[in-house]
Amino acid sequence: MKFVDEVIIEVAAGKGGNGCLSFRREKSVPHGGPNGGNGGVGGSVYLEADPNLNTLIDFRYIRRHQALDGHHGKGRDQTGADGGDKVLKVPVGTLVFDGQTGEQMGDLKHSLERLLVAEGGAFGFGNTHFKSSTHRAPRKATKGQPGETRKLRLELRLLADVGLLGYPNSGKSTLLRAVSSAKPKVADYPFTTLYPELGVVRVAPYKSFVMADIPGLIEGAHRGIGLGLKFLKHLSRTKLLLHVVDVAPVPDCDLVKVIQATIQELQLYSEELYRCERWLVFNKIDLLQTENRGKTVRDILKKLGWNQPSYTISALTQEGLRTLLFDIQSYLETIH
Repeated sequence: MKFVDEVIIEVAAGKGGNGCLSFRREKSVPHGGPNGGNGGVGGSVYLEADPNLNTLIDFRYIRRHQALDGHHGKGRDQTGADGGDKVLKVPVGTLVFDGQTGEQMGDLKHSLERLLVAEGGAFGFGNTHFKSSTHRAPRKATKGQPGETRKLRLELRLLADVGLLGYPNSGKSTLLRAVSSAKPKVADYPFTTLYPELGVVRVAPYKSFVMADIPGLIEGAHRGIGLGLKFLKHLSRTKLLLHVVDVAPVPDCDLVKVIQATIQELQLYSEELYRCERWLVFNKIDLLQTENRGKTVRDILKKLGWNQPSYTISALTQEGLRTLLFDIQSYLETIH
């Protein structure tokens, strides 16, 4: 299924039903009074967060969504039926914006949470409503009001505790496969990850967290180069970023410059995301000779002036993963 994380749709609430102009007419009641009923309320449009959805793709094909109109009132004081509400299912983590003003209307962070996005029109009054001691035969009924119509921009931001960040082919997808049941594509060429992937990492019974992988960031991403910047918004809700680095890249590759370029792209995208807690994870450590591992990592950290936690792992052989995962779980528990 294609991943869609942003759509524009139009929603229209139902019109309220008209009130009825009617008088009681029976053989035994020659002077029957007014008995016109009120109309029904127009149906409203709601968005509801559905935990079983992970994309907005359904809205790509159906762009307009209409709730039902309220029914008209009838004689014999019969009130018209209300119009049925329209409930649109969206993934948990969907942000809702007014398509014209850009104002944020809501943020559906929790399962089954609902947001009213278009209110149904008010009903019209039948002539019974206008009856009084001085006005016993009113010939007045009102029409129902139109419902709200709105353009909406829906933007999905994945809900993950931990986000994976790094250059293409740094092993982010392999890491996600190694620690969760997620099955992102893994291959020996850049940009194998085309869309964000989520995985649940179970550290111990009743202890788990959600990890997100996005396409790799390359230099110039803020100018539209590559894919990663497009999906960086999916890391905006994370509590911890893991900056994954291929510790054994192609020859003549300056790892310090690669790391700095990724950090710079992150800062250019969002100062808030740049200030998020970020750990450095040196991956593919199994490709280095044992005696060279410590020196290689220490030299990089010294050149970077890195003062945050750092780890050496191999997502392929799972070396160092246990320590990393337990430290992540401990950190998440301390900030909750």
